[in-house]
Amino acid sequence: QVQLVESGGGLVQPGGSLRLSCAASGSIFSINAMGWYRQAPGKQRELVAAITSGGSTNSADSVKGRFTISRDNAKNTVYLQMNSLKPEDTAVYYCNADVDTAQVMGVHAWGQGTQVTVPS
Repeated sequence: QVQLVESGGGLVQPGGSLRLSCAASGSIFSINAMGWYRQAPGKQRELVAAITSGGSTNSADSVKGRFTISRDNAKNTVYLQMNSLKPEDTAVYYCNADVDTAQVMGVHAWGQGTQVTVPS
């Protein structure tokens, strides 16, 4: 069993910043890639940014230069620093992790989602 718990969402004015956190817990042997996805109303869920266990990152073109993904392997936690937020960043943000447990390898775990709202 793996649980991902997100925090840090909220309402922020355009140009503002937020930092999302996602902590993994449970029967974790190791965590491979971790990432953040988002889903706006009426749209498909999309990848925002991802990071490997070694620290390599990739991000969507729409957030390059504004969002930064990082992780603390000792805490099984991934972060998303969001700067210069725009109304089009409004969405529910989901944490994702590819986890090896003691019983199963490659468990794809999802968090419950955290709302980020940037009013226009």
